Amino acid sequence: MHWTEMLLPLSISFAITISMMPIFIGYFKVKQFGQITREEGPKWHQVKSGTPTMGGVVFIIAAILTVIGTAIWKDVLTVKLAMLLFVLLFFAAIGFLDDFLKIFKKQNEGLTSKQKFISQLVGSFVFVALFFLSGSDPLITIPFFGQVHNWLVFAVFTIIWITGFSNAVNLTDGLDGLVAGTAGIAYTAYGILAYRQGRLEVLLFCIAIVGGLIGFFFFNKKPAKIFMGDVGSLALGAGLAVVSLALHLEWSLLLIGLVFVIETASVMLQVGSFKLRGKRIFKMSPIHHHFEMSGWSEWRVVLTFWAVGLVSAILALWLLV
Repeated sequence: MHWTEMLLPLSISFAITISMMPIFIGYFKVKQFGQITREEGPKWHQVKSGTPTMGGVVFIIAAILTVIGTAIWKDVLTVKLAMLLFVLLFFAAIGFLDDFLKIFKKQNEGLTSKQKFISQLVGSFVFVALFFLSGSDPLITIPFFGQVHNWLVFAVFTIIWITGFSNAVNLTDGLDGLVAGTAGIAYTAYGILAYRQGRLEVLLFCIAIVGGLIGFFFFNKKPAKIFMGDVGSLALGAGLAVVSLALHLEWSLLLIGLVFVIETASVMLQVGSFKLRGKRIFKMSPIHHHFEMSGWSEWRVVLTFWAVGLVSAILALWLLV
């Protein structure tokens, strides 16, 4: 695929998102379906209560339609591409149910942590089963051990990887435009790596998601007219995990998705410290709230995290390419 041809799926996904989002926002406003800001969050976030949410529905659908349409045209609608789409859709469905229950209950709690975790494990397990049925090689590179071809190792690693990064991106989604930018950078990096490997189906998948995220950002930048919701963040995180697996570059996600790793680590350290010592390390976690509580403006935090994501992605590309 020539680089000019890549503009087509990018443009289609962008066009669908940017044209449908105003309709989606208008409908949610009429129905008064808005985000309920959690009480323990920064006090100045209370003004965001009532802002329409679940914007991920639009850019996820836009990406899926773009991928299927372009794949049929380019004759690359493979089983592996279908598996990528399955994970994106399955985790979007988990997020959709969580968001819907929050709106229905009018509180910042949808699925319980246990229900969400079990659902994520099920989605990850089904992906492993599909991978097995497709006859693909269960290849995982283990540091200090090299390449391992073992179904048990592959299954355990994959389930942890998909579930972990799905939650990591979900935790990061707390500021206007933060995930739209960091996820866009990560998917762009993997698109470049897929192009270098000649993996057209993975490239198409990444490009379509980037196009949708660019369109979404026009409505999600501060002050956000809509939030992506769990339907968007859970799907984006799971999508990144399966893309890294598809390219056999699993560990690269720790660097390309460094922002998501840091956000997750901050929550784990905060919880661990409070349980063990009764003291908090950060003013608030995830860590983007710590910087807000330290006096940083929301835009300063977002731009800084974008910069970290961009630098780490460029470093990963330099090391791999």
